[in-house]
Amino acid sequence: MGRRHGGNIVVSGHHDTSRRTDWRPIRTGSAVLFSIAALSLTVNLASAQAKDGRHVEQKKPAGPQPANIDRNGVLILTRSALLALDQANKTGNYTVLRDLGAPGFQTNSAARLGEIFATQRQQQLDFAAIAVLEPQLTLLPQIEASGMLHMAGFFPSVPLQVNFELLFAPVDQQWKIFGVSVNVAKSGPAAPVSPKQEVETTKDGPPPKGPSVSVAPKGKPQ
Repeated sequence: MGRRHGGNIVVSGHHDTSRRTDWRPIRTGSAVLFSIAALSLTVNLASAQAKDGRHVEQKKPAGPQPANIDRNGVLILTRSALLALDQANKTGNYTVLRDLGAPGFQTNSAARLGEIFATQRQQQLDFAAIAVLEPQLTLLPQIEASGMLHMAGFFPSVPLQVNFELLFAPVDQQWKIFGVSVNVAKSGPAAPVSPKQEVETTKDGPPPKGPSVSVAPKGKPQ
């Protein structure tokens, strides 16, 4: 997979069965002959298959397969990944985001990640709302042929909707970030704005606003 700076895509990087047959000692002559005959038949069949070029192999899935993951698992993965990105954008420090990724994701340095997400950082987008909103999936979790977990969707925030696409690689029995794409777009009709209330001001200006479930650039009307 490649990189697309506009959509902020970061993707990089790169499972025999054996059968054991325990033979017990058989004293009767007929039983011994039967066992030898069965073994000979097995060998002959294997030899015939080898000559015909036929191989008995486990078939691998031809395409993506539904992932065995429940709603809580989806919430944990999406929120942890996107909130890590949100914190990185707010602080300008992408070290933790990088450390949470799979080895393939970590081929991007923290500085490189800062360059890729520079536009979001400059827009001062706040994704904190995804901590309380539930994602609506447009691509249900599936396991790709590569073994990676793939999902996509959006958080129905206003006035901007957070669209995402995530790819996770299995590392030490955990799903680690391998690819992340996030962008914002206008959502559906916003709720009417309530009448403005007078706010007490101090010499330092009005108090800061409390956390909100809306997603919009700081300083711009929501």
